Amino acid sequence: MALDRRKFLVGGAAAAAYGTAAGQAGATPPDLWAEFAANPYDHPQIPNVSFAGYRLGERPPKRPGRTSVLRYGAKPDGSTDASGAINRAIVDVGRAGGGVVLVPAGVYRIDHIIEIGYDNVVLQGAGSGQTTLYATRSLEEIVGINRSRFGTENSAWSWCGALIWICHRDRYRPLINAIQARQWPLEGWLGNEGGESSVLAQVTGSAPRGAFTVTAAGALVPGQRVLLQVDDDPQHGLLKHMCGDIPGTTSYVWTDKIKLLSYKPFMWPVRIAEVNGSRVTLAQPLPVELRPEWNARFTTSAPAVMGAGVEGLTLRMVKTVRPAHLQDKGYNGLVFQCAWDCWADDVSVVDSDNGFLLVSAKGVTMSRTRVSGRGQHHSYACREQSHDNLIEGFAIGRFTEPPTPGSGHHGINVEGLSCGNVWSRGRMQAGTFDTHRGLPFGNVRTEVEIFNDGSHGGSADAGPLYGARFVHWNVTVTNERAGCVRIDQVAPCSATVGISTVRDFGQIDRPDFTGPLQSKLESYGATAVTPPNLYRGQRILRGFE
Repeated sequence: MALDRRKFLVGGAAAAAYGTAAGQAGATPPDLWAEFAANPYDHPQIPNVSFAGYRLGERPPKRPGRTSVLRYGAKPDGSTDASGAINRAIVDVGRAGGGVVLVPAGVYRIDHIIEIGYDNVVLQGAGSGQTTLYATRSLEEIVGINRSRFGTENSAWSWCGALIWICHRDRYRPLINAIQARQWPLEGWLGNEGGESSVLAQVTGSAPRGAFTVTAAGALVPGQRVLLQVDDDPQHGLLKHMCGDIPGTTSYVWTDKIKLLSYKPFMWPVRIAEVNGSRVTLAQPLPVELRPEWNARFTTSAPAVMGAGVEGLTLRMVKTVRPAHLQDKGYNGLVFQCAWDCWADDVSVVDSDNGFLLVSAKGVTMSRTRVSGRGQHHSYACREQSHDNLIEGFAIGRFTEPPTPGSGHHGINVEGLSCGNVWSRGRMQAGTFDTHRGLPFGNVRTEVEIFNDGSHGGSADAGPLYGARFVHWNVTVTNERAGCVRIDQVAPCSATVGISTVRDFGQIDRPDFTGPLQSKLESYGATAVTPPNLYRGQRILRGFE
């Protein structure tokens, strides 16, 4: 039965079991870990992220091979533009129901965007060291100028769009048309200013954070993928809840946070597991409470692409000068936009403005991805209500060229009410743990080594830097800089566990809220904690490893 797979072991026995199975020699489990094992769905500082990634943490499948781009005229010597051939192969395989589009070893010049807009299509190279797509033009050259939706001269290519663009075909073309018409592009789960959706069922009662079951009136069926939308009340109760309901949220000024308020309602895609009359069981636990005054309901969303992947290739850009901050031309690597249960594996991006982007993405797994070259604005960005994504075995290389005047680097970014995302087993030779304001909450960075030299971003009208239940677990800071890594004095209801000794210099974080933050600091300066990886520890407790 589906629910059995969600049950955790509980109490001290569970913590001890994991310590035996996966602990480090001489490591002592933090008290917080034992607390989590006893309360895995509603712990006050630690979110349950064991459901992050493709299909709630499963390994992506091996799709059957369908065709090779060579059959469509692509040349592996870089002599001619291969983007048309690659895109024709993707369309044919997509129309046939999915499968692998092979890109054999070689160098393929691409002068246009590679579009993956069909379910279950995998673009597969021979390996990131063997297959290279060489991009000769930026998104600004291909599509046009893309200005910020907030009326500035900043380039929106600084945080959206890519030269491999995974986005449903019925979503992609209107998006491109909007950009070319100098309109606000359709970024989120619904599009411009909330867009349109159909209510499938109305939530009829309260539900606690961490619950799998809600009561609802409407027509839902098991297996259905829906969008849970949650409004706020006039006193910003939902935003306060996302920040932990600490006393300091009462005195915080919410009304002038125009960018943050534009993100509402909260939108969380979820699959329906069971329906028994008015009792609706979800495939994963709720990330927030549901209260009657917040008008929670299950709706449709914009078209989402599902089951698509990119594997075994390098995307290298033509070498250009790194642009000034927010003036990116759009030499961007790979974006998952309105994508659900998709993946990337063994993919490298070189000499980009931005490496990998998640824009309203759900359940995406990125494994063995790398960003390197001349330096980027964002190496990894997670924005516009992207939830439950897993970035594992990732790397950011040391920049090959000094930064140009006015440029900036953020590192691994999360913003825009995004929750449940995990960065695991990473090595960062540049950048920082950027939160970019926009009230992200319930995210985890674990088992990461970082040379912490980047800066967080986010304008003042984007709201708090952190929401509640952020966790940094087993992090080694090789240059000892505290900013954005030690967060116990900044992030409400957070946990900083097992980080190396750090000190304040450079950009120094300031809390958004007054009074006690109810955050925790454990095993500070420790070289070993159990579990060494919080995401894997939670999955073992859940019985998935």
